[in-house]
Amino acid sequence: MSIEDLYGEADRERLVAEPPKRVDAPVRTAFERDRARVVHAAASRRLAAKTQVVGPQSDDFVRNRLTHSLEVAQVARDLARALGCHPDVTETAALAHDLGHPPFGHNGERALAGLSQDCGGFEGNAQTLRLLTRLEAKTFGADGSVGLNLTRATLDACTKYPWTRDLAADPGGVHADGSPRFVVKFGVYDDDRLVFDWLRQGIDGTRKCLEAQVMDLADDVAYSVHDVEDGIVADRLDLTRLDLDALWETVRAWYLPDSDDAELAAALASMRGQESWPRAPYDGSRRSLAAIKNLTSDLVGRFCGSVQTATFAASDGPFVRHAADLVVPRETEIEIGILKGIAAHYVMQAQDRVDLMERQRSLMAELFEALWRLGPSGLDPSFIDDWQVAQDDAARRRVIVDQVASYTDARAINRHAELTR
Repeated sequence: MSIEDLYGEADRERLVAEPPKRVDAPVRTAFERDRARVVHAAASRRLAAKTQVVGPQSDDFVRNRLTHSLEVAQVARDLARALGCHPDVTETAALAHDLGHPPFGHNGERALAGLSQDCGGFEGNAQTLRLLTRLEAKTFGADGSVGLNLTRATLDACTKYPWTRDLAADPGGVHADGSPRFVVKFGVYDDDRLVFDWLRQGIDGTRKCLEAQVMDLADDVAYSVHDVEDGIVADRLDLTRLDLDALWETVRAWYLPDSDDAELAAALASMRGQESWPRAPYDGSRRSLAAIKNLTSDLVGRFCGSVQTATFAASDGPFVRHAADLVVPRETEIEIGILKGIAAHYVMQAQDRVDLMERQRSLMAELFEALWRLGPSGLDPSFIDDWQVAQDDAARRRVIVDQVASYTDARAINRHAELTR
């Protein structure tokens, strides 16, 4: 049985039926068309100017949301192929997973969540679903825009948190960029429930599909490894000189509260046993750069390989949709947590970064209120119609949320300067 045969007509269904493409066009599967739509979306291009961990304008080497998404997509596609789920579905979910992020990353998400409590809240993953199914213009149905009109399987794979805000757990821990989790994690706003119910048709409860689990793991692997790489090149950390007492304190405080020193030390020793683990400090040479790339490649392969082995050991499959779950061994979870802790301890706790994040939240609040006072005259043309059909202040505030969330870092700063001078 081919991989295409494991996905049925319901998996390929779109909210709005589309006629076949003209006969002289290249033949593509439904899932290949989904991937192309995300790649060509305006929201994807804007990711190049949105913060990953530090601002995209701060350094030539630093990752932004777009480069991070491309790296996540590569990891997700390779792991999907190894497991036997559809690589196009999984890669598209990875390419789309950060589309809903506002300017300034999770820090901007925190600001918008506080500003939108009276209109349904804000969450980056719920905003991603809103973009894919409403805001990103591609297809219109009888009731208006249906966004990119992706297939059911792809939308389900993009849904990292398949539940509403009222079912979300209390926030805890920190984000990948080190900012505390103040925002509850959920995947759909109340006024997007119709499309959410459609894409989750036939699925009971809040279980994530396997493709979404692969995307989520790929995200975790990519930022844990690449944040350390960025920190090394920025001369903020040295893997040959780690303060283990302080590091373990950060790891437990931020990521692994139930871990002990012995467990952490054993996991670090195992990673240090890799041939590619550095034995000398980074010196900026081409040889050093190559050594770091070998290390990141080995770590990604190490984590994905262990997950693949554990997943195959736990089930006979098929490893598609809701027929199986991804299994992450405890040892792998600990190793990923240590890498995130290294980046957190040596890069993300700097006071200058903490001060900058506070200024960013203030800017977001002032920008939001300035646009609210202006109403439709302050909006981009694509949001004016939404304002005009909004039936109450809560719906109009949601339009302002959508507008601000669409901004890049630079445009948010420039609009704030224009409206508050």
